Amino acid sequence: MKPERLSRAVVYESPWVNLYLDTVRFPNGLVIEKYHLLDFPHAAVTAIVENEPGKIIFARICRYTTGATEWELPAGGIENGETVIEAARREVLEETGYTSDDHRLMYSYYPMNGSANKLFHVVYCKAIEQTQAFDENEVSETCWFSRDEVLQMIRNKVISDGFSLTALLLWLQS
Repeated sequence: MKPERLSRAVVYESPWVNLYLDTVRFPNGLVIEKYHLLDFPHAAVTAIVENEPGKIIFARICRYTTGATEWELPAGGIENGETVIEAARREVLEETGYTSDDHRLMYSYYPMNGSANKLFHVVYCKAIEQTQAFDENEVSETCWFSRDEVLQMIRNKVISDGFSLTALLLWLQS
């Protein structure tokens, strides 16, 4: 059994995110009159890109929402008609300038399943070669980090992006 939506009021809609106020009945009979749902029309992907010496690449990205510029794994939304792997390949190229291959879906999850339906995928791949510059409108620099350096960055709380942290913890346990 799953929850049943009884009604929906639209608070806000856009191509990127929607906000709905739903009335929902749960399998146990509980009815919530004002269930706020953040609806994301598109899933997203992050990529762990490893080079020949075993380092992974990060992009330094400025985020308005947190007021910080930090190291993150290449990530972004999956566009209409794209597969998860195609989106990962595109995001890696856009945010690092590297082509990639040997893509493997590691995990898929809902990071905020209590209030949002955003589906996020983690893809592992290998770097081939840098064929272009990264997108300077989004990324200020890129850098390769070793496994030990990544562990130290996590211990020092240098990485605060939840998508990157989840992907890195999956990678570190593999």
